[in-house]
Parts: sequence; C-alpha cells; structure tokens
Amino acid sequence: MTDGPLIVQSDKTLLLEVDHPRSRDCRRAIATFAELERSPEHIHTYRLTPLGLWNARAAGHDAEQVVDALLSFSRYPVPNALLVDIADTMGRYGRLRLDKHPTHGLVLTSRDRHVFAEIVRSKRIASMLGVQVDDTSVIVHASERGNLKQALLKLGWPAEDFAGYVDGEAHAIALRQDGWALRPYQTQAVEQLWHGGSGVVVLPCGAGKTLVGAAAMAQAKATTLILVTNTVSARQWKEELIRRTSLTAEEIGEYSGAVKEVRPVTIATYQVMTTRRKGVYTHLELFDARDWGLVIYDEVHLLPAPIFRMTANLQARRRVGLTATLIREDGREGDVFSLIGPKRFDAPWKDIEAQGYIAPAECVEVRVSLTEGERFVYATAEAEDRYRLAASCASKNLVVDQLISLQPDEQTLVIGQYIDQLDDLAEHLGAPLIKGETPVKERERLFAAFRTGEISLLVVSKVANFSVDLPEATVAIQVSGTFGSRQEEAQRLGRLLRPKGDGRSAKFYSVVVRDTVDADFAQHRQRFLAEQGYSYQIVDADSLPA
Repeated sequence: MTDGPLIVQSDKTLLLEVDHPRSRDCRRAIATFAELERSPEHIHTYRLTPLGLWNARAAGHDAEQVVDALLSFSRYPVPNALLVDIADTMGRYGRLRLDKHPTHGLVLTSRDRHVFAEIVRSKRIASMLGVQVDDTSVIVHASERGNLKQALLKLGWPAEDFAGYVDGEAHAIALRQDGWALRPYQTQAVEQLWHGGSGVVVLPCGAGKTLVGAAAMAQAKATTLILVTNTVSARQWKEELIRRTSLTAEEIGEYSGAVKEVRPVTIATYQVMTTRRKGVYTHLELFDARDWGLVIYDEVHLLPAPIFRMTANLQARRRVGLTATLIREDGREGDVFSLIGPKRFDAPWKDIEAQGYIAPAECVEVRVSLTEGERFVYATAEAEDRYRLAASCASKNLVVDQLISLQPDEQTLVIGQYIDQLDDLAEHLGAPLIKGETPVKERERLFAAFRTGEISLLVVSKVANFSVDLPEATVAIQVSGTFGSRQEEAQRLGRLLRPKGDGRSAKFYSVVVRDTVDADFAQHRQRFLAEQGYSYQIVDADSLPA
C-alpha cells in the first residue's frame, strides 16, 4: 500500500481523493483516458470506458502509459485483471485499418486474420464490403467509408483510417504575422491534428479555438466549409478570419437563414443546414457545392443527427471538430470519434488558466428555499413540471438583485432557460433581454454595447451559450438551465473566461432551489467543471448581504 490519491477498482471505477496533495497531478494524468462520473466534495468517481481508452490510443498514448499512471497514483494494488483488460481494449484500436490500394481503391486490412475473419462475416457490415482481395484485406465501397467506421466501432474494433484525403480545390490562405502569434498549445493542437489527418481539438472557452481553426485552414490552403451554431457566431468567425488571416471579406461567404453565399470559405449555421422542406434537407447539398479541402465543425458536441449522416459521406475530406467539451447529452460521442475523428488534443482548463491565457474563475452555488406557497405548488405538481416550477420560482429574483448589488460595477450576464422567467427578470431588473426571437441585428447591437461598457447588465437565454465572444463579462448569474446538462454548464462558465485586461477573476453564480430536482440537476451539471478542477462554494441565500 502507498499513499496515493487514487483507488482503482475491478469494476473499472477510479476513486480520487480530492483533498490529497497529489490529486491535481493524478486528475491531469487520468483525464486523458478516464471519464468523470460523480464529483461530490471529497471523492470523485471516474470510469474507464473503451471509447476513452481508444481516444487515448489515437492521441498517441499506449497501454503502458495508462497502466503506469494507475500504478503511480493508486493507493492499493491495481487488480491484475483490470490491467490486462486495459491492454486488450487499447490493443483493439488499429488492428483494422482503412487503406488506399493502388489497384483496388479503398480496402479494409488487418494484421490479425482472426479479427479479419470475424469482421467479414458480420451481417451488420456485409453490404459495405466488396470482393475479398486476400486473407487479410477486402474491398470497401468508397461511399461506405464513414458508415463502416461507425459499424466497426460498435462491434468493438475501431479502424484506423489511413486512406488519405483529397486535396480539394486549392485556395491561398496564410496567417497574418502582424503583432501576434499562435500560443504554444494552439501550435501543438494544430500539429497533432494535422499529423492525425482529422479529429477533434478540445480547448476551454476563451482559449482561442477559432485560431486553431484558422491555422488548420492555413495548413490546408484549400476551400473550407465552416459549420457554426448561429448567425452571430458566423459573423464573429468571419471577423476573426479577416483579422488573423490573408482572407478578404469577398472570399468569405455566409450561408444562414438570411444570406446564401457560397465562396471559397463558406460559414454555414447548423440551423439552416438542418432545415427541412417537405421532409427533405434541402441545404445539405452545400456539402457538395464545392470541392472542399477542409470541413470545420465548431462546437462539435452539438452536431445534429442530419450533419452526422452527411459527414459519413465526407470521409475523403479533412475534418476538424472544435469544442470545449466532448460531452454529448445524447451519448453520441462514438459518432464524433468515428465520423469526425478521435480526440487529437485536449488541454485541461486549469493548465491554460495557470499560463494566463484564460481568466481564473470562482464558482458559487447560491441555495434558496421555496416559500410556503411555492413549496405547496411544487409538492402537488406532476413530476414533469417540477423542474420548471423550481428553476423559475419568483424567490430567485430577490437573490439575483442581491448578487448584482454585491458587484454593481461589473459587466454581468443573467442566464436562463425559461423565456417567461427571463422576461420577468429583464423587466424586474430594467435590463435588455436577448432570446431566440431577438433579431440578429438587435443581438449584435446589444452584444456590441455590452462589450464597450455602454450597458453593464444583460439578460440572455440559451442563444448566448455558444460561440458568443463577450470578453468583458466578469460575472454570470445562472437562474435555470437545460436540466442536468454538463456541456451547457461548461459553456456558460466559458462566457467569463476570456482574460481580463487587469487580471481580475470571474465569478459564476448558480442560483439553485434546495430540496428540489433543481438541486439534483445542478449537481449533475457541475460534474464536467469539477473534472477540470473547479470547485463550487455553496452559500445560503439568507447569508448574502441585504
């Protein structure tokens, strides 16, 4: 027995003692291959999963490194069966590979005849395969490249794709060198991404994911399709590309609800791409509108199902996914892995903070009690209505008032899920509100006024969760959210993480009703941030200064 912070159990759970002096080093070591499941005050629970181990393998970590990490930090002897299972699981990645054959085109090959025999006999993938070339290779229908990778992942044999990419239509793109340079971790991300061909880069909000995308474009020097969450994000991407690269405004097209421009670099919104008319996704033809050399998926954790289906047909194009968290609430991380590519680079949030590239943040959960009347309504409500009743209770308005009065000179965002709640808050606070029905021009005007300090308080719905650059925001007050969404919690904190000119830290308040499902969901929402090293201070609303 050693004095390590980690207990490794045979059921593939890892228990991390948070208060141990080596816990931070341990968390950094295991985050590359283990997923956080629970994070109460003192013991955090991680789990080893095949997908986590395969992502680690694709990023260049081998089983020996994973085993060494467990042995180095474990308090008790690590179960031998678990070590064997790790080696076997990681050894599955790359036993099958997709290659370009000079005569036969796309082929699936394996150095393991037994695995190969199992795969070619699978009814699930038989229709994707052509003629068998020899004992260890079979022709693959080119149109099935993505579908085959998805199917193989589900069979437990993830294929490594060495079939290469078409160059696409060439287009000159270079990074400007006028007074700025890529940060070391951004350079590393691009190098690992380009070495792997396609894949996902995970960086905290405010750490410059857009610049990683721009650098990837400069590497490709080809026409590029960029998919983003909304029109505001599309225009921010365009402004950043004009500022940071050799591209001009005329070379960049916007493809959104309002504008349909197809240019050498085209920025399209997920919303317009998934719009259906008479059951048909009419805009998915944009994927074939040009000979794209690169496709970038911003906020890849939000990728809609129709985009996944189209991406299955884009395996000959280089693909880059950008996100702050690979958590998908629909559990489709495996599709991201197989269709966009594995995780190529992941930087812990606290490491980037320590380097001074994102602002330090203090997370505070403010617990409020329902009034007698609210408590009775909640207790007698149907189960499906209880979260909305608790999350949008009127008792929260007074707490928001108190929190704003504690820091009246700070640039503050009040963020919520329910529009009627936000309408009431905006009226109560005398503050402007941005929600889904707010026109794009009005959103841009209000965001600009917030950035310049003309307005210091803004109420926003979930439309501001993603890809909205508000570097001046120093305080966020979350009053309600999308149930227990971990990725939403991360994105909302991310609105505050742009570095502040004076080095100030940010404050992220989450107002939660105790003894309700609001508190249960809040605990689940905080899991991802706990994995990144953030801790939530819990305070009682009654203890706040009046």
